Amino acid sequence: MNRKPIFDAVRKMLGRGFTNAEVKQLDKACDFAEASLGASSSGRNIPSTSEDGGRSIGAAGLKLIHSFEGCEKRQADGTFAAYPDPGSRDGTPWTIGWGSTGPGIHKGVVWTQKQCDDRFKVDIQKYANAVAKALDGSPTTPNQFDALVSFHYNTGAIRRATLTKLHKQGKFAEAEAQFGRWVKNDGTVMRGLVRRRKAEADLYAKP
Repeated sequence: MNRKPIFDAVRKMLGRGFTNAEVKQLDKACDFAEASLGASSSGRNIPSTSEDGGRSIGAAGLKLIHSFEGCEKRQADGTFAAYPDPGSRDGTPWTIGWGSTGPGIHKGVVWTQKQCDDRFKVDIQKYANAVAKALDGSPTTPNQFDALVSFHYNTGAIRRATLTKLHKQGKFAEAEAQFGRWVKNDGTVMRGLVRRRKAEADLYAKP
């Protein structure tokens, strides 16, 4: 992409030159545009945009998360009961529906299928927004984004993970290898986490 016409047009609109910070931001925007164009030309879907302007997770990411989270503890009447984390020593955090946790979710809580689905829609967009913010405009393919949202939904670690830092540096192979480091719960390697990180890494690396 020839960026000079873009910079010239924006400079004309502003009626002035750019600060160093503005040049960096415009460069990032151009990088993302190039990545998106590449994804489009190769037949891949470009991440959709949510109502608040953030990115939304795609079908591949939703399928991956649902395959590992599941809607557990379905009762005879079709409702779902909250359950303790099977991998932690004290059972926290209590979980319900599609992996939802947080205030108000504890022993004895029961939700309908609609409550589970509605809460997941709200939660997953929050996690997608957090990932987009942490990436700060870094070139990211739709599959990479979906994999990172799944990772963050499960770990809550998108801001502190070395994985994120490497991705933002464009070191995608090194970032892919980092998924496998997040497989422990309370210091114990969990087979389910090993499988999930492998699935996320595979999605991340998928063109």
